[in-house]
Amino acid sequence: MVTPQTFGRVTVLAADNGGVLPYGNSMVVHGSERTLVIDPSLALGPGTVAADLVFLSHGHEDHIAGLRHFDVPSYAHHLDVPAVSSLDALVDQYGLPPDARDEAIRGLRDEFGLPVRRDGVIGVADGHVFELGDVTATVVHLPGHTPGHCGVLVEPDGFFYVGDIDLTSFGPMYGDVHSSADDFLASIDRVAAVDAHWYGTFHQKGVIEGPDAFRERLGAYRAKLYERERTLLDFLEEPRSLAEIVARRLVYRPHVSAPYIDPIERRVAEQHLARLIKAGDVAESPDGTFERTV
Repeated sequence: MVTPQTFGRVTVLAADNGGVLPYGNSMVVHGSERTLVIDPSLALGPGTVAADLVFLSHGHEDHIAGLRHFDVPSYAHHLDVPAVSSLDALVDQYGLPPDARDEAIRGLRDEFGLPVRRDGVIGVADGHVFELGDVTATVVHLPGHTPGHCGVLVEPDGFFYVGDIDLTSFGPMYGDVHSSADDFLASIDRVAAVDAHWYGTFHQKGVIEGPDAFRERLGAYRAKLYERERTLLDFLEEPRSLAEIVARRLVYRPHVSAPYIDPIERRVAEQHLARLIKAGDVAESPDGTFERTV
């Protein structure tokens, strides 16, 4: 279910569906002494690749599904260790209503093979270095998507894995309970400042060669966040309640239907409203409605 692609001493195990959810592109970093696997996806099967250690960029099911095939030390940013270690903690971050929550737990166990509990995941912080021999892999904290979302910079090859800063036309996703649009923007700025030879994403886009091509795509990706904000401002030409904004949708298209849609739309709307109110572009009325002021 994967096709290996080689970039220096990094092998990308590209999912055969192009890295579209629920699959993704796993990274394998080959050092002279140890091999590191990053984000073992659902596309990996038993024995697909050997590893001495595994790093999880963050605690979402599509990035940890293949972890069950590895009996080696596993690492994640300390802020996301709970979601990697516990099925309950993972689902809690989605903020689902009770009936949808139970259904989500069943799906994650059946489709992704996630255990109820995974002990022993080791927490690390920004700047942690995995010494692999003649190669290093440095953790780069890139919060926003989740609090502990991280990239990994592989040197001396100059391969920068940026995880779910995935450059897709869908745009940045910051709809979890603890997600942050502001942090996501700061993380986009941080990766834009890094000059690398290759940039790897978990979904769809795969590997981008060269900083100029990467920054061009990153700019379009970043603009999607502001496009949602402009859409909201246009919608607030007249007073609107939060329920009306959620129904209008800033993230998903109207025909998409699933239990997680409204919770994500609500959290995204609340973040953009807070940003616009802080900027003085939107005001909240005593009746709880919101209206554009500019």
